[in-house]
Amino acid sequence: MVIPYKDQKAAKKEQVAEMFDNISPRYDLLNRILSLGIDKGWRKKAVKLLKKENPQTLLDIATGTGDFAIEGLKSGASKIIGVDISEGMLQVGKEKIKKLGLEGKIELKKGDSENLEFKDNTFDAITVAFGVRNFENLEKGLAEMHRVIKTGGTVVILEFSNPQTFPFKNIYNFYFRHILPFVGKVISKDKSAYTYLPESVNAFPDGKNFLNILEKTGFKSLQCIPLTFGISSIYLGKK
Repeated sequence: MVIPYKDQKAAKKEQVAEMFDNISPRYDLLNRILSLGIDKGWRKKAVKLLKKENPQTLLDIATGTGDFAIEGLKSGASKIIGVDISEGMLQVGKEKIKKLGLEGKIELKKGDSENLEFKDNTFDAITVAFGVRNFENLEKGLAEMHRVIKTGGTVVILEFSNPQTFPFKNIYNFYFRHILPFVGKVISKDKSAYTYLPESVNAFPDGKNFLNILEKTGFKSLQCIPLTFGISSIYLGKK
């Protein structure tokens, strides 16, 4: 199992929470710099696909600073709840939502994706951006998502993947393994956080493998849509 702090004995879940608490003040800045702003377009495309389903209630898991929850309003949802295990990230997100005047539409709260507090069949849709690879138990987290989404509801997962085509694969790997950790360390002051990122992406069962796990946990009508030469992918599924 890939963990952020290899010298600690704490569980992955606790380490991930600590890591995001540590980098939360500079997380949004780092995201824009390290992704060259491309991540905004990925979120927009994912929400555009969700909009066709016309969800009214939306749960954004691993919401972080709330970017995907905010973008999620464009799906037509009238109520969005975002959950995350990092209090630091949530505080940044709450300030962002307050400044945008969206407090009546988006609620951010602390929550464990593998032990959601919601009743069965609560939400029309669930979104996750760059969060499922951080689950301590991937299948348990996906099973929880399946439990709280309504029958016929849609799940939209945006996650990094590993490009397969030459020469982009080689360029991407060099950037991800050398440039990104260096810049991340300098700006965030947390060396482990941006070493963990490429390690966790490399270990994640992307593409067809992830679709198989989604199917195993009960989802159907599955799709995988690669983005930007395969840097990331959108996964769609139904309950």
